[in-house]
Amino acid sequence: MAGKRVIAICQSGGEFETDKDGFLSYKGGDAHAMEMDDKMNYNDFKMEVAEMFNFSLATMSVKYFLPGNRKTLITISNDKDLKRMIKFHGDSDSAEIYVMTEEAVDPDFSNMPGSRSSRTTLSEMAIPVDAPLSVVEDIVDDPNEPGLLLDANFDVVSDTNNIDDTIGIESEMPVPVSFVAANYDEKNAKAAQQWQNDITGVGQRFNSVHEFRETLRKYAIANQFAFKYKKNDSHRVTVKCKAEGCPWRIHASRLSTTQLICIKKMNPTHTCEGAVVTNGYQATRSWVASIIKEKLKVFPNYKPKDIVNDIQKEYGIQLNYFQAWRGKEIAKEQLQGSYKEAYSQLPFFCEKVMETNPGSLATFTTKDDSSFHRLFVSFHASLYGFEQGCRPLIFLDSIFLKSKYQGTLLAATAADGNDGVFPVAFAIVDAESDDNWSWFLLQLRTALSMCSGITFVADREKGLRESIAEIFQGEDVFHGYCLRYLSEQLIRDVRGQFSHEVKRLLVEDFYGAAYASKPDGFQRCVDSIKSISVDAYNWVMQSEPINWANAFFRGMRYNHMTSNFGELFYGWVSDAHDLPITQMVDAIRGKIMELIYTRRNESNQWVTRLTPSLEERLEKESLNISSLQVLTSSGTKFEVRGDTVDFVDVDHCDCTCRGWQLTGLPCCHAIAVMVCLGRDPYDYCARYFTADSYRSTYSESIHPIPSLERPKKKDASQAAVTVNPPPTRRPPGRPTTKKVGSHEVTRRQLQCSRCKGTGHNKSTCKEVLLES
Repeated sequence: MAGKRVIAICQSGGEFETDKDGFLSYKGGDAHAMEMDDKMNYNDFKMEVAEMFNFSLATMSVKYFLPGNRKTLITISNDKDLKRMIKFHGDSDSAEIYVMTEEAVDPDFSNMPGSRSSRTTLSEMAIPVDAPLSVVEDIVDDPNEPGLLLDANFDVVSDTNNIDDTIGIESEMPVPVSFVAANYDEKNAKAAQQWQNDITGVGQRFNSVHEFRETLRKYAIANQFAFKYKKNDSHRVTVKCKAEGCPWRIHASRLSTTQLICIKKMNPTHTCEGAVVTNGYQATRSWVASIIKEKLKVFPNYKPKDIVNDIQKEYGIQLNYFQAWRGKEIAKEQLQGSYKEAYSQLPFFCEKVMETNPGSLATFTTKDDSSFHRLFVSFHASLYGFEQGCRPLIFLDSIFLKSKYQGTLLAATAADGNDGVFPVAFAIVDAESDDNWSWFLLQLRTALSMCSGITFVADREKGLRESIAEIFQGEDVFHGYCLRYLSEQLIRDVRGQFSHEVKRLLVEDFYGAAYASKPDGFQRCVDSIKSISVDAYNWVMQSEPINWANAFFRGMRYNHMTSNFGELFYGWVSDAHDLPITQMVDAIRGKIMELIYTRRNESNQWVTRLTPSLEERLEKESLNISSLQVLTSSGTKFEVRGDTVDFVDVDHCDCTCRGWQLTGLPCCHAIAVMVCLGRDPYDYCARYFTADSYRSTYSESIHPIPSLERPKKKDASQAAVTVNPPPTRRPPGRPTTKKVGSHEVTRRQLQCSRCKGTGHNKSTCKEVLLES
């Protein structure tokens, strides 16, 4: 958001008021305006605000609300906070900022209002800090309250007749009692002040037991005491103060014939005191999720480490990384929907895809245990656009999904007439395997009305060589091996201790052999490889050059040699990979829909016969004809002399340089002949490059898919198809972000400067040991 400017409306001297829904409003005081942008640093900002209101820098604090959230004030205390505030208000021209002064507090005394135990632990567990994650998960997952942390000495009172014995004195309002908390930073409690009066006393009602538990947890954090459950089920909750001998009690239960939970008895008096515990056990995952959800909504890349820092700063609670990460996962699921529920929606989702986009294909399969196996989606607009306007060229590649249940996305993309990426079909599968690739190609063949003449650019491994040949048997289909995968395999397979520079030369010669248009050019490049390594030469000659070298390939690749052409599409997938499966597919659908709409509108403004990129390439070829001499050979065949002597057959769109045949665009030799004959070179360009074909590619639209709420079955006898999540789940913790660049061919290896060997350095060289 470089260059973003925001008008900051700075307010001070007023008071915050809380309405019945917990929303804060600011009344009274003075207001000033100042202009700020993302280049402003925190110190300059704070100094300007201090001068504005004549405040001391030492006692001044600055806060703001997140857009759409008037319940939680966010503190600005450094450059990072300031930039976040500007980013959060990226869609607004102004931001409201509240400036307050804080009285210096004696470090040995806290005048926080009271009743508060020294412990901030809400539902403390006896779990060692270094306990395995699996142990923590088992304790955390309570059947009645996911994410609830129970006390290690959890005592369930089963006799409902003894409720009166477990609770204290009835009271209507809590009575605050002062206490000393030397280790408690009063500033950290300010963010939780809004919760101090969330529990009002006997008679207060809540919509559900979950709402009561969450309110109680926030109330305890705000008032700085710990509690433990004596009863905790779906219709009653009894809680006492964690401190031994403290009389604080509360009991709430369900009102008969309703789902409402009402506080029946309460003793609000605390007699306990002590030091504040700031570990994260008091913060359940659901509590963390409730705190960060609004911020996560406007800042999807909110990192766990930032969550840890912010909660420490705002609430004085120290989380560890995994608590923050799990809280973020819960918040994401609350915002995006359940991952598990998304799999169960697949049957209905596929029906809706084909219903709203007639001519599309959306199908899925499950395993014997009803767990998800694979999903194929191809929209009618994509199939129609490919068959009507794109070259018969399909790129096959895959991308790993780092979602909750992992998996792989298989994709088929094409090149439109302007050399832009055009998505044709994709599938989400549980893993990349020969069987899943075969299934994907089978669905693609079913979706396409005609497959004859198609060239696939794909890896020769992963079962693709056999699957393409078997599924498209008799369709006059060709398989061009991806040079990127081949070159990587060449470097892996060739033996010898080659330096990084030598490997780079091998790859350059390999690519030169692939792009050479004639057999003699191919041979020169492979001879260069042979001079470096005989093993490499033998590998190249045995790798079926007929499937990757221009000099021998029988299909049409239009000089597209690698399968990673669809990187734009893979970028969309990466942006949506952490969504539930149906939402991920719908996000991709939205991107394709937007792409079609945008390119259709752009192409309607074109006035050229060819697409812009092909128009430019034809003009470049035309510039080279001035130095060429055209001689008539016989009939429609002509001899063209320049740096080389080439023969052109206009009627058969053939030139001995093979540039015309490889690209579908007349080469400079052919254009020179056409000029002599008075013919228009545009008439000899492949139809896929015309603006009209491009418009046909984007002529159909993709339609939105309605809400995925499952309808009630009309007939009870109808058997519902069950789809469960796949058994593989992403392990807890930070996902790996290590990527190999799509164009990376070789990876630099460690090389010993003494023996020139690879895989070690001179300090661990074995030859030194042998010499000694």
